[in-house]
Order: sequence, then structure tokens, then C-alpha cells
Amino acid sequence: MDLHSPLKKFFGFNKFKGLQEQVIKSIVEKNNTFVIMPTGGGKSLCYQLPALMQEGTAIVVSPLIALMKNQVDAIRGISEHNGVAHVLNSSLNKTEIAQVKEDIASGITKLLYVAPESLIKEEYVTFLRTQKISFVAIDEAHCISEWGHDFRPEYRNLKHIIKAIDDVPVICLTATATEKVQEDILKTLGITDANRFKASFNRANLFYEVRPKTKEVQKDIIRFVKQRVGKSGIIYCLSRKKVEEVAQVLQVNGLNAVPYHAGLDAKTRVRHQDMFLMEDCDIVVATIAFGMGIDKPDVRFVIHHDIPKSLESYYQETGRAGRDDGEGYCLAFYAYKDIEKLEKFMASKPVAEQEIGHALLQEVVGYAETSMNRRKYLLHYFGEDFDAINGDGANMDDNSRNPKKKHEAKENVVKLLYVVKQSLQKYKSKEVVNTMIGKENALLTSHRTHLQPFFGIGKDRTAAYWMALIRQVLVVHFIKKEIEQYGVIKLTSVGDAYIQNPTSFLMTEDHSYSAENDNAIIISAKSSGAVLDINLVKLLKDLRKKVALKQGVPPFAVFQDPSLDDMALKYPINLEELSTVHGVGEGKARKFGKDFIGLIKTYVDENEVLRPDDLIVKSTGTNSGLKLYIIQNTDRKLSLEDISKSKGLEIKDLIKEMEAIIFSGTKLDINYALDDLLDEEQQEEIHEYFMEAETDKIQDALDEFEGDYDEDELRLMRIKFINEVAN
Repeated sequence: MDLHSPLKKFFGFNKFKGLQEQVIKSIVEKNNTFVIMPTGGGKSLCYQLPALMQEGTAIVVSPLIALMKNQVDAIRGISEHNGVAHVLNSSLNKTEIAQVKEDIASGITKLLYVAPESLIKEEYVTFLRTQKISFVAIDEAHCISEWGHDFRPEYRNLKHIIKAIDDVPVICLTATATEKVQEDILKTLGITDANRFKASFNRANLFYEVRPKTKEVQKDIIRFVKQRVGKSGIIYCLSRKKVEEVAQVLQVNGLNAVPYHAGLDAKTRVRHQDMFLMEDCDIVVATIAFGMGIDKPDVRFVIHHDIPKSLESYYQETGRAGRDDGEGYCLAFYAYKDIEKLEKFMASKPVAEQEIGHALLQEVVGYAETSMNRRKYLLHYFGEDFDAINGDGANMDDNSRNPKKKHEAKENVVKLLYVVKQSLQKYKSKEVVNTMIGKENALLTSHRTHLQPFFGIGKDRTAAYWMALIRQVLVVHFIKKEIEQYGVIKLTSVGDAYIQNPTSFLMTEDHSYSAENDNAIIISAKSSGAVLDINLVKLLKDLRKKVALKQGVPPFAVFQDPSLDDMALKYPINLEELSTVHGVGEGKARKFGKDFIGLIKTYVDENEVLRPDDLIVKSTGTNSGLKLYIIQNTDRKLSLEDISKSKGLEIKDLIKEMEAIIFSGTKLDINYALDDLLDEEQQEEIHEYFMEAETDKIQDALDEFEGDYDEDELRLMRIKFINEVAN
């Protein structure tokens, strides 16, 4: 059967990719077919080409409306008939539905994309039953399984609906599926006879790293991203609130980022997605709502601010990096606290769901805490062996680049396997560990395991040690996790043979991400007990005087004292670093900064100063939204009373916020408000006072004017003055 000419005719390709040709052959020969192909492997062509080649209409079940739309547009682009592909979902009106039915009946439509909810509708089933259907393709098939990372209950019904329409072949496709999920899909659909095709899950160009998540996580992210300016990246967070917060911190630090989550209106989501695709922004900060069907080949990094709920989710999300086979950096931040938080969220769910959730989370913990080759660990999870020394991408993870010390663990491996065997292979990892360390609980007592001679055989080691060893003997197939009662540990024939004839086993101890370590990882210049460099402060003050004289402004209008103090802590030696100093925005850094960083650089070199290598990141502070609101509404010339009222502020508090904005170098035009308060002469008089003054202290100004002006008027005039002469 020649599949190359239709491939060339419809898609313009000369050759197939990976397993595509075998899969298409299986479908054309009317076999049930099961395909596991990682993101970017060319799954959609596997059902598009046979649908275009065969008589009748292929039904494609997909959970994602955006993805359906993209695919329909793409198929229409290669055919002279617009009706060659259609979507059938709740967004259509009656006329559009009639058109879809007419195109199917007349044989024009080759691909009909439907959401599972639409397929349940009796009117559609009745109509499709009378039509020629070539086959049914189920995309994102992991949605069928409760063990899949994106389970959709409506998918469970598909078997009966397909049978009601016609007895046609079924093709299932997914980008991530463990053995457990595969069995579940085939059983639920009743197609255990399906031809199975599984491409390798190894993405050799991706680099995997897990870092401890500390209070400084946002600073770490900014430092990472600033080393990759202009490159595309996705940052995943678990909550909408965190997405907004991280996006804002990135923006404040001069990075081109937009938020994306289900709480934004559809228009904004589409706009932000398009900005990312069209390279109008570099970074999308998103919940997992983002990325499905995003076909951007040059995403250079994927960061997980929060660890995901399962390794499938993690694999799928990291898989969005480097789809052009170029650089792809996958960085995850991990703290066990986050796992505990996710477990708390599960508490309200049915017990069966909780059990599944816990089991999946423990796999994530294993991946994050392991000190073995991460790629080997990840691929093992998907049932694939990987050669950690010679395999493709062998040195592409943090553990391989910085290996931890190993020690001989032969005797402990034997003890562990012996306990699995003697306890009759009925326990999950946690119970095996409890048996090793001699920790009684209701389950062990009910099986009378606590009375056995091997109970507590490993109490000289910690629970964490035995958990790490379990993970490492799993990967070398001494033990395996049962598929039916998922998580129960069974001894393999290889493991049984090892007990009889043990050989050397080098174990690496896991990383410890305990809470006590949280603050020991990164010490910022602020918290390191750093002391002001008094000599540098003196030099900076002298320079400030000179610059002020040259610019014809008072010294406080150049930089205020707290800013000079901060410079003597952080030693900024370029404009970017200077703009992270307290009270110095980018505008101010550009206007006055050159001489200051020149002086600091010379001082650092001459005195061999060790600068803090910790970049100080600008924080949005809790009031960043308020600041933005003030800037936008003073631009609109809204009265200060209205601005303060709408935010529940006293006028004096509003002025305080405005001062913070103006002193950091951001412009704020409040002339319209001052014109209502003071006439031209009065404004001129106060302006002249600040021009001559040694200091900008308001108390000094009040003393000088002896009650002619009140405090609010003087503070507002000081804002206008700084805005005009210093910003």
C-alpha cells in the first residue's frame, strides 16, 4: 500500500516521521489502534491522512475547542472545499449545524471534530448513525482514565456512543500514558485487541533541573530569565493569584511577560496567547489552562514555580520546550510544603480519588528528591529503559552534571528485597518502609507483620533512606509496582535472583529539601547582615553634590539618602543593577546613574570589594496594583479626592503613595490638582524654596513659610518639583 503519494498530495511531505507510517497502515487496514507519541511527534497526521484518503467521515473526539479550531483551519487550508473539516459543538447556531450535516451527507466532510459532551446528544447520534463513518479517533485519550492527569468523566461513556453510531475501528492517541493508564484506556473502550504503537518518550534536547523552593523563589526566577533575555519561556503556577503576582513581578523588573489563566476573559486570553505566538511578548505566566495545542517550536524554557500534581502533567508541560530540537531548559522549584498543600486540597474528594491523587503525588516527590539521572527516572515512569551513560541526552540534567556521593548498599538492598518477599508482596512503598524501620500501624498489625522477625530489620537507617533505596531498585527492575492494585510492590525475577546472588549496588542518597534548609539556600544582600560602607557613602554624597550643581537642582532631587545607603550595600556597577536600588527607577538610573556606577566600579576595583552576587530584585510590593491605579488615574486627571475615596484612603495616605512613585523616578503629573489648590504665584514661591533648600524635609518648609501653606500643599508641591527637575 503506497501511503507516500497521498502524504505528498495532501500535506506536501516527502517522508513520514517516526511511527506515523505504521500507525496509518494499521488504521487504513481497519484495525483498532493505540498510539502513544510525545508532544511534537506528529500525532494529528496519524488520523488526518487516513481520513482524507478513505470514503466517509472520521469522527475526532477532542476535549479542547481551541485545538479543534486550529486543526480545522489547517485542514481547510489544504483543500478546495471548506466543508472538508468541521467542528460540531455548542458554539454553533442552527444554520451552521444544518450546513455541517449537509456537508457530511454529501460526502464532502472527511473530518468531524466533536467534544465528548456533544457526542452524547441524541440528535447527533441519530444523524451520524445514518452516515458513512470511516473510523473514530480519540485524541488526548488519557482523559478516559482516572489515573490520567486530566481525567474527564464524560470520556468514560465513549464506548457505548461509538457502538450506537457504528461498528467502526477506534484509534486512541495520547502524548503521555503510564502502563496503568494504557491498560485503563483499552479496557474502558473495549479494544484490548488494538495494535499498539509507542514512540520513545525521550526528548534528548531537554535539560531537567529541580531547585529547592525558598522564600526567594521569585528572585531566582528573575535571575534565571534575565540571563535569557529575548528568549521565549512559559512559567507554570498552580493558582490564578500566583500567576498574576509572578507576571507583575516580572513586568516590574523590565521583563516582557503576560499572565494567562481561566479567570481572564476570553478576549484577553486570546490576545495574550497571540502575543506569545507572534513574539510580542517573551514570557507567559500561566496555570495549566495554557499550552494545550500551542504549537510554538522555539520555547526555550519552561519553569514550574509550583510542582505539578503528577509526572504526566510535568512531562507534558516541560514537553512544550524545544520542539524544534533546539535548546529547552526545564526548571522546577520544589518544597515538600507544596505537596502537603496539594494533599490538603484533596481532602474533600471521594476516597478513591484521594488514593489516586496521593499515589500520583508520591511519584512527583520521588522525581524531585531523587539524586539519580532524572531522565532515567522519568522514562522509567513511562515504562521505558534509558542508558544513563550512553543514552541520547545522558548528561542533560542537574544530577548527572553534579553527581552526589555514592556508597555501597548491597546488604541494604538484600534486606529490602527480603522484606518485600517475606511480607508476601502486599504492601505499597510506605508500608514497606514502616516495616523496615519497625513503625507499627493499623494495616501492619492487621496482617500481623509487626510480630515477624524481619520487622524493624532496617531501623539503623531513616525512613527517607529506605524510600530513596526503593526508588533506585525500582528503576533497575528488582521490584515493580503492581498495575491492578497500583503502587503495591512486587518482587521481579531479577530481584529474586539478586537475593540469591548479590553484587555491588552503589546508592546515591536523595536530596533533602526539608523546611529547615529553606532559608539556608540563598542569602540575599539584605539579610546577610551586610553593613553600610561608610567611606563609599561619603564619596557618593560628594558626587551627588557635584551632579546637582551641574544639573542645577538640589542634591535630594538627584538621589535621596536611603538610595545612597542602598548603593553602599549593593555596589551596583551597571544601570540595570542601579535600577534595583531602593528609590531608583529605570528613568532615574538613566538620567543620573552614569557617574555613580562609574565611581562605584572604580571603588570596587581599587578596594577589592566582594560584591554580593545576589541580584536584588525589585518587588511589586503589595501595593503595586494601587500604584498602577494612581498613575493611570492622575493621567486621566481624576480628582485626588475621587482617587483616594475609590481606594478607601485618606488624602495623606494617597500623597504618601504618590511620593513613593515619584521618588523611584516615575513621572506623575499632578499639575491639574495643584492648579485647583494654589495659584501660579504661590506655586512659584514654593518651587523657588525647594530649588534653594538644603533638604527636602517638609518640617523645614513648614517652619520657613510660618503657616502660609499646610502640610498637604507642601507635599504635593514637592511631588510636582521632583517630577519636573529630577524625573
